[in-house]
Amino acid sequence: MNTEIRDQPPSQAGERMFVEPVVMIEARSDGTRVLRSGIPLPDNYGRCVGEWLEHWAREAPERVFLAERGGDGRWVELRYGEARRRVVAIATWLLDQQLSPERPVVILSDNGIEHALLMLAAMHVGVPSCAISTGNSLMSKDFGKLKANIELLRPGVIYADGIERFRPAIDAVAQLHNGVVIAGGQSADVGSATPFVAIEQHSDEPRVMSAFNRVTLETIGKFLFTSGSVGVPKAVINTQRMMVSNQEAKALMWPFLRSMPPVLVDWLPWSHTFGANHNLNMVLRWGGTLYIDDGKPVPALLPKTVRNLKEISPTVYFNVPRAFDMLVPLLREDADFRERFFRKLKFVFYAGAALPHHLWTALEDLSVQATGEKILMVSAWGATETAPTASDCHFRASRPGVIGLPVPGTALKLVPTADKMEVRVKGPNVFPGYWKQPDVTAKAFDDEGYYLTGDAVEFVDPSHPTLGLVFDGRVGEDFKLLTGTWVHVGSLRVSAIDCMKPVAQDIVVTGHDRDEIGFLIFPNIPECRTLCPGLPPDAPVEDVLSNPAVVNQVRAGLQALKQRGGGSSTYATRALLMAEAPSVEHGEITDKGYINQRLVLSRRTDLLAYLYGDLPDKGVITVHSATDR
Repeated sequence: MNTEIRDQPPSQAGERMFVEPVVMIEARSDGTRVLRSGIPLPDNYGRCVGEWLEHWAREAPERVFLAERGGDGRWVELRYGEARRRVVAIATWLLDQQLSPERPVVILSDNGIEHALLMLAAMHVGVPSCAISTGNSLMSKDFGKLKANIELLRPGVIYADGIERFRPAIDAVAQLHNGVVIAGGQSADVGSATPFVAIEQHSDEPRVMSAFNRVTLETIGKFLFTSGSVGVPKAVINTQRMMVSNQEAKALMWPFLRSMPPVLVDWLPWSHTFGANHNLNMVLRWGGTLYIDDGKPVPALLPKTVRNLKEISPTVYFNVPRAFDMLVPLLREDADFRERFFRKLKFVFYAGAALPHHLWTALEDLSVQATGEKILMVSAWGATETAPTASDCHFRASRPGVIGLPVPGTALKLVPTADKMEVRVKGPNVFPGYWKQPDVTAKAFDDEGYYLTGDAVEFVDPSHPTLGLVFDGRVGEDFKLLTGTWVHVGSLRVSAIDCMKPVAQDIVVTGHDRDEIGFLIFPNIPECRTLCPGLPPDAPVEDVLSNPAVVNQVRAGLQALKQRGGGSSTYATRALLMAEAPSVEHGEITDKGYINQRLVLSRRTDLLAYLYGDLPDKGVITVHSATDR
C-alpha cells in the first residue's frame, strides 16, 4: 500500500528557505517500509560538475569562489573566471599524462586552492581524482593505509603541498606507482618533483573542451576512500551522476540557494564526502564562496577557526558535534565573536554524529542573545556511497538527531533487523561499486538493488512521518548484555554525553556479553579545568581528571542517567576518564572528528580490564557507592 503524507512540522520557521516536506510510504506485509520523497527529481539535472564552473565563469567571473590564508596571513582569493582559466591550463597538461580511471590523480594535501584546481581540472577532462586523508601520510609511522591506497589506485599523478612534509610518505610509496609527483606552490624545496606552476604554463582550450564534452553522467569523477569505521577502507566510485543528482535534490529542498549563494567558512576535508561532495560542490553549484578554514576542532588549531569566523560571517555553517562542543564556550564568553558568527547565519548544520541536546540548546540560546532570533538547527544523513545525501532535514526539527526524510529521487527501505529498522538506499546518488572489488561490491546490495548501509533509523513519531527520521546508530554497534537485553549504543551515547556535560566530549559504550554497561569517556580537558579552580592552569591532565569536582560531575551524570529509568540497558554503572586523546593514526577518530567505537574498544583492552575488574581500579567511577574504591 502506498500513502502520500503531507502535513506541517510543528514549527515552520525557515519555511521561506525550505520546501514543505512530503513523503510517500509503501508498507509491506513483512514490516518493511519504503519511503520516497513526494518532491520529484527531474530527468535532466545536468551532465557533470564542470558545467557549474563553466556557468559561473561566464555569469560571475569576478565573484570569489575560493579563498585561503597566504603566508602573510591574508586571504588569497580565487575568482570564478580565473579558476576556469587555470583549470583549462592544468587540464591541458593532464591530457598529456596518459591518465584514466586506471591511472588517476591522487592528492595528499589538505584543502587548498591548488587542491581544488587540480581536482576540477581532472574532472573537466574525464579523469578521476582521489584526495587521501592526510592522516595516512603525515601521522602514520608505517604508511600502511597509504601504501594500500596507492597500490589499489596506481596513480599517474601525485600532488602534495608542501612537499617537504609529505616526502617520507612519497618515498614510502615510490615503488607502487610510476606517476609524476607534483609539488604545491607552498613547497620550498621541490627536489625532483614537478612544481605546480609548471603544469599551468600552456592552454589548449579546444582540446580540453573536446574532452569535456565527452564527459557523461556515468564518467567516474573521483574515488573517495571510506573512513574505515567498518572494515578496511575501500575506494568508492563517485560518478558524475551521483554528484550532480545530489546537488539537484538539495536545490529542490533548499530553494533559497537560487537567490542566496552560500558563503562558507569550512575546514571539513575534501578527502571525505561531507566536505567535498556536499559543501564544496554546493558552493560551486550555486556560485557561492568558500573560505578555507585552516583550523580544526583540536585545541592547537581551534584559534585559527575562531579568527576566520571573526573575519568572515558565514551564511550557513557546517560542522561536526565535536567542533560545536569546543566553540560553544568561546561563543558564550566573547560577545563580539558571537555577534559576528550569527550575523548572517541562516542555519547551523551538523553531521557525522548526533548533536547532544545541551549543545543544541546552547546554540539556540546564543543565537537569541546575538540576533534576537532562535537559529535553525538542521542535519542530514548519508554515506560516502551516496555522494553523500540520502535524507535531509529541510524543516525545524523537534529534537536533535533528526535526519529528515528521503531526498528527491532517492528511496529508503526500512527493514526490521533484530529490534531495529535497518535503512537501505536506492537512487541516482548511489555508487555503482567499490573500485576493483567486485566481490565486496556484490555483498553491498540486496536483491532489489538497495545499498546496505548498516545504519538504523526510526520515526520521530510514526503517526506523523513528516516529522522525519532519527538516526538510531549502526546495527553492528549494538550489543546484548548477558541478560539478553539489547543496548542501543547510539542513543545511549548521546544521552550520556548530555548528562555528563561539560566533562564528557565523547563516550565509548562498553558491556558486550557482560552484566553491566560501562563508559570509556574522552574528557573535554579545558572544560574539566574550569571545574578545578584550585589547580594551577598547567596542572597535569591526570591531576585534572582525578580532581573530586570532575569525578563528582561524572558520578552525578551516571546517577542522572539511571534515574531516567528504562532498565539496565539505558544506563551505565561505571565509567573511566581516559587521559589519552583518541588517536587519528590508529583510526580511533576520523578526520571529521567522530569516534570509531569498535577500534577504541579493540585498542584499549587494558582499560576494559580496569573498568570491569573484580577490584575496580581507583580511577573507575561508579554509582554503587558514595565514594570510589
